[in-house]
Amino acid sequence: MSTVERPASTGNGRTPYKVIGTRPVRHDGVDKVTGRAKYGADIHPTGLLYGIVLRSPHAHARIRSIDTTKALAVEGVRAVITNKDLCDPGDRMLELGEGAVNLRHLNNNVLADDKVYYRGHAVAAVAADSIHIAEQAAALIAVDYEVLPAVTDIQEAMKPGAPLLHADLMTDELGKQGTTPSNIAKHFRFDKGDLAAGFKQAKIVVEREFKTATVHQGYIEPQNATAIWNADGHITVWCSTQGSFTVRQQVAELVGVPVSHVKVVPMEIGGGFGGKIRVYLEPIAAILSKKSGAPVKAVMSRADVFEATGPTPGSYMKVKIGVDAAGKITAAEASIAFEAGGYPGSPVGAAAMCVFACYEVPNGRVDGYDVVVNRPYMSAYRAPGATQAAFAAETVIDEICEQLKIDPIEFRLKNAAKEGTRRVDGPVFPKIGMIESTEAARDSEHYKASLGGKHRGRGVASGFWFNIGLKSVVSATLNQDGTVSLVEGSTDIGGSRASIAMQLAETLGIAAEDVVPTVADTDSIGYTDITGGSRVTFATGWAAYEAALDIQRQLVARAADVWEVEASQVKYENGGVTGPGGKRMDFKQLAAEVQKAGEPVIGKGAVDPEGCGGAFATHVVDVEVDPETGKVDIIRYTATQDVGTAIHPSYVEGQIQGGSVQGIGWALNEEYFYDDKGTMRNSTFLDYRMPTCYDLPMIDPIIVEVPNPGHPYGVRGVGEVPIVPPPAAIANAIYHAVGVRMTELPMSPPRVLREILKKKK
Repeated sequence: MSTVERPASTGNGRTPYKVIGTRPVRHDGVDKVTGRAKYGADIHPTGLLYGIVLRSPHAHARIRSIDTTKALAVEGVRAVITNKDLCDPGDRMLELGEGAVNLRHLNNNVLADDKVYYRGHAVAAVAADSIHIAEQAAALIAVDYEVLPAVTDIQEAMKPGAPLLHADLMTDELGKQGTTPSNIAKHFRFDKGDLAAGFKQAKIVVEREFKTATVHQGYIEPQNATAIWNADGHITVWCSTQGSFTVRQQVAELVGVPVSHVKVVPMEIGGGFGGKIRVYLEPIAAILSKKSGAPVKAVMSRADVFEATGPTPGSYMKVKIGVDAAGKITAAEASIAFEAGGYPGSPVGAAAMCVFACYEVPNGRVDGYDVVVNRPYMSAYRAPGATQAAFAAETVIDEICEQLKIDPIEFRLKNAAKEGTRRVDGPVFPKIGMIESTEAARDSEHYKASLGGKHRGRGVASGFWFNIGLKSVVSATLNQDGTVSLVEGSTDIGGSRASIAMQLAETLGIAAEDVVPTVADTDSIGYTDITGGSRVTFATGWAAYEAALDIQRQLVARAADVWEVEASQVKYENGGVTGPGGKRMDFKQLAAEVQKAGEPVIGKGAVDPEGCGGAFATHVVDVEVDPETGKVDIIRYTATQDVGTAIHPSYVEGQIQGGSVQGIGWALNEEYFYDDKGTMRNSTFLDYRMPTCYDLPMIDPIIVEVPNPGHPYGVRGVGEVPIVPPPAAIANAIYHAVGVRMTELPMSPPRVLREILKKKK
């Protein structure tokens, strides 16, 4: 790991940090490594029943009838449910943090109503005394299907005459509602400047088409839910989720109770990456519990996870970029179509925001299309939409660099977005680190090293994610021994307990180890949005900062009472208070003094912050391509990223490395493979090929710190943007190794070999 040195003080004038930037042992580390941490499937209430979901064998079909008589007759079966047991919430939108969902579509996705839209679509569910009885009973549910033509390819779905998924879906065409049924749910546009004039100024114009495959997040732990519907009408749900409060809202809407009647207990989570925000099993477990009078647990199989949860969309894109003789971008245009799955709502909007965001584009246009296909209802996946968009734009840029005979990093520096740059979609950048992260790549040992060997190539690509803020709440209680109990509502996926505790500790001037963080249920902390969008260290960390300031204010007042002076004469600094005449009490003395008299000291922080800043990354990769098989090996990989301020550098490095590896898998191997009937043929980890440690070298992260002026400690989210550059960087490296431009993901051996053979002909 390399780090660009942190300045002596941040942009807001603070002195060098004492806790931030260090590497304490994570607070939940012992439980994780000893196996004591409790995950979703580890809950076993007394009298537990087991739930199984019956899923559609067809990619597209009308449900004529569902007969549950035989299933209910099986000994040990306690309940059977269908969509009729859910509450119809109507056509209302619910914001989930990384995209909104139509509640009626959510209802129909949890349990199909009149139609199924993909193989694996949930149709009915059973609760029984054992998992085996539940499976036996589910197999006895008789569903009469009218099989309909299916369309799983996005380009085919967009054609006139394609099989229609929804008879009532009309295209929202640039804000005007259409009158003819279509698979295109929405067409929107972002415009900036004069596109025609911009291309007229260009010396070189490159336009290419790209396709990317559907890809799954690949989290280790499958979806799960355990629910108890008490006799008093209150529901408790245990699950692995990225947002307990969004689960609470979704469950309440779908089962027809007030949110105050639902308590969600977030368990430890074995990965999510955007795929564990929408509910699947939670309402089912709740309704089965209501009908059976007992707690019910449901856990997906791995095949169910692949076939029935939300992967990230495949895409079809066109990108056109023009540059002048000096290598400055004059115009850029993109057309981006994303699979939404069975229901509208793909992250194509985010893709359109990100596609040209790394650069100064004086004249630009981006068109986005949200398209329904007979595939699972798509979800977010780490910087949702940005990876596909960058694959297209950054590949075109590499071709332009080749034609101009300009170094690809120098081209990026010449055209880099900076403070004051207005994106094509409208927002103007504050202080950002695109230039600094690109310079770090240029100055890295990797980029300066020679590339020896036959059929080897080096590729460069940059990426952007805008990050989000949203709501977070923290409470912090001062303990008698001078420690602080911190309670927060953000699910910890990547070490956020530590990053939040460290910001509270920094503000109070105490050690990170003196903060004891807890992720609480929805009844025990105020509303907190999802863990996603790279928001937790930024927003929940800010809430911790505010809670610490609240504690500071209370301790100043308490010390003033003890010393019998005005509060204005007391100052909180260096982990304690000072007063007139050289008086001082450190934090532990204060904690003991507080317990002697007066009410407990509880700090509270509640934020909904703007100013989340943007995150930029530039990656450099060396590959070796086997011209006989098309296999691509990663030889060396360096990832630079502006992280604002690295709260816990080890976790920052881990996020950069993890996102890079996922991007590499996306680039080279991962894809949903469907047959002509719409059946996924590789719905196991044996056949859905993800990279392992044997496939990769060490990913070398270079941390760049350009403090975010929109945060007290300069924080920028770091979890999203590392997944963005890898496919484009690898595509560019493949070209420089064997001379073929790859325009389709994944760049698997058969595809690479096909292009090599075409070139030879």
